Amino acid sequence: MSPATETKLRAISARQMDRVLAPDKRTIRRRLYGRTKPGTLLKHHIPIKTDHWDVTAPGFTEVDLVSHSGDRADGDFVQTLNLTDIHTTWVETCAVMGKSQIRVQEGLETLRQQLPFPLCGIDSDNGSEFINAHLLKYCRAHDVQFTRGRPYKKDDNAHIEQKNWTHVRKLMGYVRYDSAAALTAMNAVYADLRLLHNLFLPSVKLQRKERHGARLRRYYDAPQTPLDRVRACLQAKAAAVAALLRQRDQLDPFALAARVDQQLARLYTLANHRRAVPTTTEGGAAAQAQNACATASPQMLKTPRPSVTPAVFV
Repeated sequence: MSPATETKLRAISARQMDRVLAPDKRTIRRRLYGRTKPGTLLKHHIPIKTDHWDVTAPGFTEVDLVSHSGDRADGDFVQTLNLTDIHTTWVETCAVMGKSQIRVQEGLETLRQQLPFPLCGIDSDNGSEFINAHLLKYCRAHDVQFTRGRPYKKDDNAHIEQKNWTHVRKLMGYVRYDSAAALTAMNAVYADLRLLHNLFLPSVKLQRKERHGARLRRYYDAPQTPLDRVRACLQAKAAAVAALLRQRDQLDPFALAARVDQQLARLYTLANHRRAVPTTTEGGAAAQAQNACATASPQMLKTPRPSVTPAVFV
């Protein structure tokens, strides 16, 4: 540090430091927390859902976006659109480039077409990728109920937050994907994961809770795959369910899981491992550190096998 700089730092007040550093702090906040921006204009048109799900038919879902931006949020990068049905635990997932209103709506239409039952409702967070006139018009045109959770209350969307980890982040990691090749490869992974999770992996659902003194006891139903839950519903699309049952009879779940692992390994080679460029504040100078390649791979967990203990949906 030069003597002139030291003299200035000794003379400056704490309040003046805050004013000088304010632009740089805003830039850092945008990089760290710029994934989800609140949409405020249409909130009074989209009701808030705060009560617990008590549905007896498929089609009422929670939806969310998972970003694959790595440690920086600049530019376009791949986003995962994740949707889970409350009654059957069925999960649909697809990757889109960016989170513009049109791309999110197109991704939702893709997931709606893949569902083996009619889409009756979606419940999202308050991000502008969902709270917008484009998606609201789409839901009204297809007679889909559109609700949202309370701001900054992730527990309002607990089902999809759980699936964001088990079906997306646990497998894709925290690296950056921002190329068309990575987008195509990720959707290929999701196509096989859709079959593995929905056709072969059973899960249990919470039925009720009973308090016995200081203890809270939970009761669950018998383990079933999402496909078996869908098959038991009268609202399911008969032709789609029949096709999925035939597909399940023809597939080997262990070979399918091995193929998913191979695809994940290939996908990781398409990640952008360049680190974010640090910025300096003195004199508004540009960053002097250049992008470097990360040498350590994030922990890429194995794809769950059909023999794993089923997850609990609360």
